[in-house]
Amino acid sequence: MFTRSFKLGFPTAAVAAMALSMSILAPASAKEASALQGVSVGPQYDTTHVYVAPADFDSFVNSFTATFGGKPSKRGTTNVLPVPSNADLQYVWTPAGTLSTFGFLTPIPYPFGQERTGYLVTDMDEAIKQARDAGAEVIVDKFKDPIGLDTVIQWPGGVKMQLYWHFTAPHYDPLQTVPDNRVYVSADEADRFVKDFLRFSHGKVVSDDRKADAVEIGKAGQTYRRIRIVSGFGKMQVNVTDGHLPYPYGHEISGYEVSDLDATLAKATAAGAKILVPRYEAADRSAAMVQFPGGYIAEIHASKTH
Repeated sequence: MFTRSFKLGFPTAAVAAMALSMSILAPASAKEASALQGVSVGPQYDTTHVYVAPADFDSFVNSFTATFGGKPSKRGTTNVLPVPSNADLQYVWTPAGTLSTFGFLTPIPYPFGQERTGYLVTDMDEAIKQARDAGAEVIVDKFKDPIGLDTVIQWPGGVKMQLYWHFTAPHYDPLQTVPDNRVYVSADEADRFVKDFLRFSHGKVVSDDRKADAVEIGKAGQTYRRIRIVSGFGKMQVNVTDGHLPYPYGHEISGYEVSDLDATLAKATAAGAKILVPRYEAADRSAAMVQFPGGYIAEIHASKTH
């Protein structure tokens, strides 16, 4: 929800003003490129939202950064919701992906905590319009927090995400590897979700495998439909299932790509994480499922195609 890079010490995003001035002065080709990109800014500004108990906050952040590198912002405590609440907040940047981490000191108001990710946009009003036009439902209307504006939207299939914009534009280094936003949807809504999200994100389907190896979702010897999308918001993997998923599949939000899976898993376990699903081999990647202190579950994989 407040994917707003909880900066508190990290730079933030006036990309909107910058993008606007660039579009006014840019040649037609740049304008066309902007139209293709839509309201996205870049995958390094798109965070996974992690909710942990305040008592687990430090152990989670320390374990995650020990596994993937990077560094957290200074921690802050404030209300970033449109209703009364209070939470410890910390933005975590790593070369493999970014987090907005929340440790609520008060009960979490509905529907916060259900949004999976936060996407930085160049213009909040335009982003809301484009999301609605593409078929999304605005479930938390635009609101102001200490450093910007936010909204929460929901796509067909129930996929919830936050859009955010900062009064002062952030500036983060590009990621070394872009994580997968791992989305689980039913066969009833998969095509509608993909069509609508593509319209909003200006992305493209890079693969749609209707007989992918279901070992990737814990069902070895079976097949499932797996759709992969890329856009200015990064990567998304849409897992189309019947909902008969063994634990912990479906609980993970992001899949992190690393160059050496075994070395990364060794770092994770040394830093207090648990291997929930040991390394397994799929067609184009080796992967495992890991639970970090505080309960956050992630898929970690190494590509076989590089």
